[in-house]
Parts: sequence; structure tokens; C-alpha cells
Amino acid sequence: MGSNRLLADFALTGPAELESALRVKNLQYFVTQRPWLDLYGINVRPVAPYGSISRKPYVDPALIHRRLPDELLFEVFARMTPYNLGRASCVCRKWRYTIRNPVFWRNACLKAWQLSGMVENYKILQSKYDGSWRKMWLLRPRIRTDGLYVSRNTYIRAGVAEWKITNPVHIVCYFRYMRFFPSGRFLYKNSSQKIKDVAKCMNFRASKAEGVFSGHYTLSDDKVEAAVLYPGMRPTVLRIRLRLRGTTAGANNRMDLLSLVTSGVNDDEVNGPDEDILGVVEGWQDDETHNPDVPAVSHKRGLTPFVFVPFEEVETSVLNLPVEKMDYFVPG
Repeated sequence: MGSNRLLADFALTGPAELESALRVKNLQYFVTQRPWLDLYGINVRPVAPYGSISRKPYVDPALIHRRLPDELLFEVFARMTPYNLGRASCVCRKWRYTIRNPVFWRNACLKAWQLSGMVENYKILQSKYDGSWRKMWLLRPRIRTDGLYVSRNTYIRAGVAEWKITNPVHIVCYFRYMRFFPSGRFLYKNSSQKIKDVAKCMNFRASKAEGVFSGHYTLSDDKVEAAVLYPGMRPTVLRIRLRLRGTTAGANNRMDLLSLVTSGVNDDEVNGPDEDILGVVEGWQDDETHNPDVPAVSHKRGLTPFVFVPFEEVETSVLNLPVEKMDYFVPG
């Protein structure tokens, strides 16, 4: 079946009993009757995967469906991101019914929460989301990996008085950038550069001169624990605690910065920048440091919430505007 082929594409395997149960559920989906459409003389059929028992010869009156075979359309949907699937579902009823197929949302969920493991994800699916992968995608807190989380911070710095009658001040603006990956790693950069310039270097190939550091994170419900190591003569670890939320269901486009702590680590505690520093500092207190030359500091400023910006919007984001045009900006 199409669901098995899609599952193989993502290299995901699961217990046989779970697969058989899912196969039965997919068959029930394909043969679901919608008698209310008969009131309008309309018979809308969702796109069935190639080889499905629900595939029958059928001529759709729409031009795109006459020119584009159903099996090809199904493969196109299978390669879309969940957010593009949501946009495609607004095209017509047939596409909306097709995109509700649990196969698409299952693969998206298993990829998004791959750190939890397949068996654990199936348990959460049945216990909290009534066996609906789409409901799980919309309601379960999830870190987005298709863009950057940005925290915009400002402060006032006193300038040099050039005249006796004036005391100039300057508004300083800087950003915290975070890019997450499904593998449990993330990239962090603290810079005054605009997001359209930073997005180009937020990858693991970035040089040290670009100031991009890698770390590890964990997600538990809506709480995010992250840590990144600043290497050097006195290695310093940055510990970050965040709370994930969204302005709408399934958006996950905000992160509240709960705490930001810097402390020192011993040279023998870390073997390199790629080590899981989060495992090293797990269980540390906020005032704990393992290097007396680097005291533990809990930062109380620069804790503006993170706003998510997709990659396709980095060039047009309002975060690229200068300081004097950003007085209205509120993360929400």
C-alpha cells in the first residue's frame, strides 16, 4: 500500500501489530461515505494511493485531475511539508479530504518527535490524541525546524556629551538567534546583524569567525532545556530554559525565555565543541560553576520572547527594519 511505501521512504520501522492496526484504519478512511454531499449532487472522492483497494476507475470533471493522475498527486502531497499541506487543503474539497489522510501526518509526527522513539510516539498518540496523527500534530508542543527563532532585545546606552547642554543616549539593538534540528542539536548566535544576513550562516559549516555555536537540547511537554559551550581559555557554558507556545493551534511560533545562566566548566569535563554539553551540566544549580575563574551569572536582562520566522520569510521579516521603525514591535 501507499502508506508502506511512504514509511519506507522515511526509513521508519515499527512493530508489526502497530502496522497492521494502522493499515486497517487507513482502509476505513478510504471507504468512508459522505452522504451529505449527495444533497448537492456532488460526489467528491479523495485521492487514493496507487495500489489501494479503494482505487476504482473514475473520471473527475476538474481539469487538473484529468491531466494529473491520482497516484502522482498523492506522491506530491507525500513530499509536502505539513504547513504546505495546510495551504493545499484550501484549494478544493477533494484535496482537503485527501490531505486528512493519516499517512501524511504520521510521517510528519514521527519525524518531528524522532527523539521520543516510535513506540513512545504511538503510546502518546493513543493516550492523549485519540489515535489521530493530525490532532497530535496540531496540539502537541513541537519545536519547529523550518526557520529561526529570534529574540530582539534593546537597551539604552549613554553617549559622549559633545555639548554642555545635552546628554545624548543611544538605543542599542541586538538579537539572539536559535535554529533547531530534529536530531536534538541546535545552533546559537548572538549578534546585532539582521535576520536576512544571519540566516545564511546558521548551519554547521559556519566558521568560528561568524560566531555560530552548536549545542544540544531536550523537549519535555512544552519545556525546552538547552546548553551551548563557548570554547576558549576559560570554557563557559550557556544554559537556556524556554517554554514553547503558539499564537494559534499548531503554530509553535513563540518561546518564552525563562532563564539564561552562564557558568564555567573544567577542561576535563568537555572533550570538544561537539560533545553533549547538556548532559554534562544536567542537574546543576543556577549558581553552580566548576571553574572558580568563571562565576555563575543568572542574566535578568535580554529575556525578550523568541519569535519564529520561517526561512521563506527572512528577507521580508519586520525584524530587518532599523531601530527607529521598530518601536511598535511586540512579540505577543
